[in-house]
Amino acid sequence: MKKLSKVLACLSVITTIGALSACSDDVGKVSLGVFTTKDIKLNHMNDPIVTGVTCHVASIEADLDLADPSDSSISCRQTGEITLDMIAAIDKSKSGEVVFKKSKSIFFKSMKIRRIYDADNQTLMYVSYSTKETSGSYKHSLSTVPLWGTKAYQAAAKVSVN
Repeated sequence: MKKLSKVLACLSVITTIGALSACSDDVGKVSLGVFTTKDIKLNHMNDPIVTGVTCHVASIEADLDLADPSDSSISCRQTGEITLDMIAAIDKSKSGEVVFKKSKSIFFKSMKIRRIYDADNQTLMYVSYSTKETSGSYKHSLSTVPLWGTKAYQAAAKVSVN
């Protein structure tokens, strides 16, 4: 029992350090009431390759629990230039690539944001999801960023016409 509490204390410190390193992306916090330790945290994430896309994520964080709830919501928008070079540099497989990951539990649960490119519609899809099943479901949320009107769309349209 003593060993387990020591392990939990170490994991708590690691989780706290991880949370501190992620504080720079905090945008806001909404309290869920006086009698709860849970808050809705609002964060922003800039796509590391398609730098003209910013995603805002809302998720519940429980300060005194060992795990946060799996629910989250995501909304992504074009906030800068998106070029053909950026689109050329991304993973275009059906499963896309993880562009952000955040620990939601000391028990290996995390929230991931994956970018998937829909070439037919020239749209970037960002899906936020939990890596652990909760109540018979993997919680997830989807947002899309169309390339319409960007340099990447215009270049792709010229290539398909020729």
